[in-house]
Amino acid sequence: MKKWISFPRVEGRASRQAHADLPEGTYERELGKEGFFGPATHMYHKRPPTGWTSFEGPLKPRAFDTAKLHPNGSSPWQAALLLSNPQVKFRYWELPGAMPALARNSDGDELMFIHEGNGDLYCDYGHLKIRDGDYIMLPRGTLWRIESHESIKALLIEATNDSYRLPDRGLVGPHAIFDEAMLDVPKIDEAFEAQQTDDEWRIEVKRRGEITSITYPYNPLDAVGWHGTLLPVRINWRDLRPLMSHRYHLPPSAHTTFVASRFVICTFVPRPFESDEGAIKVPFFHNNDDFDEVIFYHRGEFFSRDNIHPGMITLHPCGFTHGPHPKALGNMLKQGGPGTNEVAVMMDSRDALEVGDAAGAVEWAGYVDSWRA
Repeated sequence: MKKWISFPRVEGRASRQAHADLPEGTYERELGKEGFFGPATHMYHKRPPTGWTSFEGPLKPRAFDTAKLHPNGSSPWQAALLLSNPQVKFRYWELPGAMPALARNSDGDELMFIHEGNGDLYCDYGHLKIRDGDYIMLPRGTLWRIESHESIKALLIEATNDSYRLPDRGLVGPHAIFDEAMLDVPKIDEAFEAQQTDDEWRIEVKRRGEITSITYPYNPLDAVGWHGTLLPVRINWRDLRPLMSHRYHLPPSAHTTFVASRFVICTFVPRPFESDEGAIKVPFFHNNDDFDEVIFYHRGEFFSRDNIHPGMITLHPCGFTHGPHPKALGNMLKQGGPGTNEVAVMMDSRDALEVGDAAGAVEWAGYVDSWRA
């Protein structure tokens, strides 16, 4: 049990409620622990906390444009490794069509997010139709392949030597955000049975980062039934019903979709703006000092960012204050619409992330300067 040195105090001009009723002419900054779940203090500054004129060194915020990556092969093990540490591998994959071989990840659970395209996923458990916006969680050791008549672009987020779980919904109950009944599972249907041929199939197994090839004289996806509690699941962002408050800007942790031991996956989907006059309406300035923060922009317009388009990724390492860009801050009280229209995938990693060569090759070097007024 963690025991922080934690007791409330108030000094100077300060709001009595976080993220609301800020003292006139101030900017709020949250210093928090445990990804917004732990103790926190809210500072009130005269100027925006991101008003730097120079930023040099490894902690600078970075942005990468996956639209500039070239198609990287018909195997998931050819996916571009963008960010990683010993607990998670964050990869980007463009599959040009059907996979010619089956894949099995023996290093950890695989979470796939379909950015573009649609098709059919076949695995040990059966058949799933897949489309853009789907999360597909494949437990470690699952044998699978995708068949598609078009290019598919996807994130692959591996929980290395770990398992994905659902977050504890706490006071709002187990049906908040999405009911577990919304999770789809593969079916042993006609499409699955039709692909059970005697043609030769190769399996590519990844273990400890190396690939082993195993060949069968038939398709090993030949199950006739199954029962149990270990299984792949699918849910689309369109099925999510985000938590929201008209009087209080909720932190990113309120939008948690999946959790692992050392990182979490959150999903930002369209929602109404806060309507209370005193509530802030853009993500607050904060130091999330226990996590590196990664956001993949799937579609729409991310209202707290400027010059960001779908397919881009931002990395905010632990250790510096970040928050809305000046343009978003200036538009805070004149949104011009009823709510956000953004869809994005966020990963918060407790351990520092290394930037891969593939990400470095498509980096927007000027991102750190985008906070300048």
